[in-house]
Amino acid sequence: MRFIFKTDYAQDIRIAKHGGHWFWYGLLLALLVAAPAFAGEYLLTQLQFIAIYSIVGFGLMLLVGFTGQVSLGHAAFLAVGAYTEGLLQAKGVPFLISLPAAALFAGATGIIVGLPALRLKGIYLAIATLAFNVIVEEIIARWEDLTGGNAGLLVKPAVLLGQAVESPAAFYYLCLALAVMVCLGMINLLRSPTGRAFVAIRDSEISASCMGVNLAKYKTLSFGLSAAITGIAGALYAHKIAFLSPEQFGLFQSIEMLTIVILGGVGFLHGAVLGAAFIIFLPQGIAIAKDWLPPGVATSGVQAVVFGLVLVGFIIFEPLGLYGRWLKIRTYLELFPFYRRGMFRRQKAYAKSERLR
Repeated sequence: MRFIFKTDYAQDIRIAKHGGHWFWYGLLLALLVAAPAFAGEYLLTQLQFIAIYSIVGFGLMLLVGFTGQVSLGHAAFLAVGAYTEGLLQAKGVPFLISLPAAALFAGATGIIVGLPALRLKGIYLAIATLAFNVIVEEIIARWEDLTGGNAGLLVKPAVLLGQAVESPAAFYYLCLALAVMVCLGMINLLRSPTGRAFVAIRDSEISASCMGVNLAKYKTLSFGLSAAITGIAGALYAHKIAFLSPEQFGLFQSIEMLTIVILGGVGFLHGAVLGAAFIIFLPQGIAIAKDWLPPGVATSGVQAVVFGLVLVGFIIFEPLGLYGRWLKIRTYLELFPFYRRGMFRRQKAYAKSERLR
């Protein structure tokens, strides 16, 4: 078992804690870069979706996993980024300008939502964000002159440095590069005082306020940054789908995005990637298994049932998600036969002060 003795603050905030991290993550990145050489078009498409949904997971993880704010309306920010990208591309705006514009517009929308939500917590905040999702979906459907309404909006291929990103391999590399950049940005953000303020708010708002953390400032900032990251994913999603319509950004999409965080592991950046991969490959596995289903059973209905059972199962039996399960397996193998089941029992002591309000 590896023990790391930290002797200074710089060592504590280091991106890679030891050489093994550099090796394994470098190997993973090399395999992903080489994927177009051995992966077929179908697998490459799934990897593109995993990269896009991983960016969505990073954005939602920042808000839910590290700031403790529940959101059931992140599909609205995805829609803002997607439609901003689609409309700017229709005007011939280069991708290097339209992508930041989509992120900025989505981030500004997140700040607008975050300001009135400052006085809300828990289920009330979830309901407020859900209402915002419904409002945005309705605006997209009714504003036909701009968005095309229910008739939809066609999105042109991204134009990067004067070249259209049309081939599957080129678009895959674009999605992979942006996913890696967002991941590194998240890692550095969480190492900063701002990221530590987010975590303090998640653990206990009362304690964070007593330590001088401006709750209104950092909650609003978390909403804005989370929405901006989701807007980046929305821009990539628009180019991948190539056709946008309001029903693509409804309540089910928001629940699916939140499920990425829950299944992957709340509070772990790895969880965003694992949750995205699980969400993408679960329907494929159900489609493969449809040959064993009784005649007349709809595959779509089976998918909803399996999806719900998996989500409930994780909430009850593995609240730490896929990455939490991996941590338990790794610790078990390292400590065998001295592993104890209570090592990963979640501590709730920090929440006692909240109950006194």
